[in-house]
Amino acid sequence: MQTEKGVSSLNLVQAVTEALAYKLETDEDVILLGEDIGKNGGVFRATEGLQATFGEDRVIDTPLSESGIIGSAVGMAVSGTKPVAEMQFLGFIYPAFEQIMSHVTRIRMRTMGHYHVPMVIRAPYGAGIRAPEIHSDSTEALFTHMPGIKVICPSHPADAKGLLIAAIEDPDPVLFLESMRLYRSTKAPVPDEGYRVEIGKAKTVAEGDDVTLLAWGAMVPVAEQAAQAAAKEGVSCDVIDLRTLFPLDRACIAESVQKTGRVVIVHEAHATGGFGNDLISLINDTSFLYMKAPIERVTGFDVPPPLFALEDHYLPTPERVERAIARVMTF
Repeated sequence: MQTEKGVSSLNLVQAVTEALAYKLETDEDVILLGEDIGKNGGVFRATEGLQATFGEDRVIDTPLSESGIIGSAVGMAVSGTKPVAEMQFLGFIYPAFEQIMSHVTRIRMRTMGHYHVPMVIRAPYGAGIRAPEIHSDSTEALFTHMPGIKVICPSHPADAKGLLIAAIEDPDPVLFLESMRLYRSTKAPVPDEGYRVEIGKAKTVAEGDDVTLLAWGAMVPVAEQAAQAAAKEGVSCDVIDLRTLFPLDRACIAESVQKTGRVVIVHEAHATGGFGNDLISLINDTSFLYMKAPIERVTGFDVPPPLFALEDHYLPTPERVERAIARVMTF
């Protein structure tokens, strides 16, 4: 649906497709590879129609081997191409973990800057779509602990398109996380042209003076709903969409926290070892003396994401976030 000249109403997966098509069209070095991404268009149809348009040499169906996909992408990247490798689900990336940890993240350092690894790993992640075991993991913190790879997790279609274009053009490797829960949940205006959103910059999606809510991916709408409910009780919230987990926008976080003095972190990953712990360390480093209450976390539980019947109980909800807001306000 066209909204105005030069702008279309797209959902997140459509924005991803537009970014991939733009880069395939404008940069002959860009190559897509992954399981079922060609003729089938991918599990979520993010690459639908791209093989027919750009050919089997540019959009490559691979064998079912995640380590093979990432290993091949490394070789392609150091040889001068710009591969975009798709993992069908983030939970399927674990066989490729060794390739990412040992090679993807280290080649620039290992070769003293003589070789770069300009590759993107796309991975749908998270719960909320009734997927079976291993399909719903949110293990982004595993990769933020790997110096050498950038980690991006957009929540908005326009951000997804601009960040993915920027990621493909980046000289270093990027893990690009796409929330399955947000793929088709809403539509928003997205410019038709190619554009970039700067990697490493957070976005304030709502402004307030009392509490800072930090979230990314599928948890951003949850935080926004909680902030709207809190506003009815006279509590105003800064809602910060981190967008990029590494590198992190330390300045944006510190500025908001020093304004409000109260923080609630929302993520669907497990509490233990979750990226929220790194955010708490950052806040202690930059803003400890500004704090008016202990930091609250609203997270998934320390169990594997459960199957269908219990999935909604596992995920953070606006109501859980509202209760955390109340706790920091009444401390």
